Amino acid sequence: MDKALYIAMTGAKHNMMAQANHANNMANVNTTGFRADFAQARSMGVYYGDGQPTRAYALTESPATDFESGPINATGRDLDVAINGTGFFAVQSNDGSEGYTRAGDFQLDANGILRTGSGLPVLGNNGPIALPPIEKIAIGADGTLSIVAQGEGPETLVAIDRLKLVQPDLATLEKFPDGLFRDLNQAILPADATVQVSAGALEGSNVNAVDSFTDILTLSRQYEMQIKLMKTVEQNSESSSSLLRMS
Repeated sequence: MDKALYIAMTGAKHNMMAQANHANNMANVNTTGFRADFAQARSMGVYYGDGQPTRAYALTESPATDFESGPINATGRDLDVAINGTGFFAVQSNDGSEGYTRAGDFQLDANGILRTGSGLPVLGNNGPIALPPIEKIAIGADGTLSIVAQGEGPETLVAIDRLKLVQPDLATLEKFPDGLFRDLNQAILPADATVQVSAGALEGSNVNAVDSFTDILTLSRQYEMQIKLMKTVEQNSESSSSLLRMS
């Protein structure tokens, strides 16, 4: 088999993988706090013994995430929180480990547990935040949760807990399949008092829909080019076989 067929096949494969990546970004263009993913691949020379490589194939590299902030949209809802600048909310993942997210669309469940929009417990100073029946809640710029207990007046506003806000090193931060970020060097990050939030607002996705759509079209054309190359290799092989039969 001509080695060019393998070269074209690896290129087509990674075009498909990149298209899936951009399609996922497009699907999350309206997801609160979503961070777009980059698709990465590079050419790798193929060596046969000594000398220079005669061909190159596509090689996938470690995926990366775009950590640029998304737009901040005011909602006026008490439990909506957006991080100003850098930083992350700490939450408890389904497997019990600590993960980090920018999604601040919080809600209270029937048991008073503060959860993200996807149902994960939000972490505070001493683990998952649990609140008693309340009349009102206020979230300060430093993440402090203050409440007015059910049946009490506004003069009884009291601080009860604080959101755990962290400031990870983005170079060691990785997005996991569950959509949460984790630090590759530390399982649990310390709270960082410098992280500030705005209540009554949500951060939108940082996906640029126009750029993502354009990239998908470009990748589609590249995929078609790889398929045409594979077809050309097949035709060349058939022509070579025909010449050999004639001889």
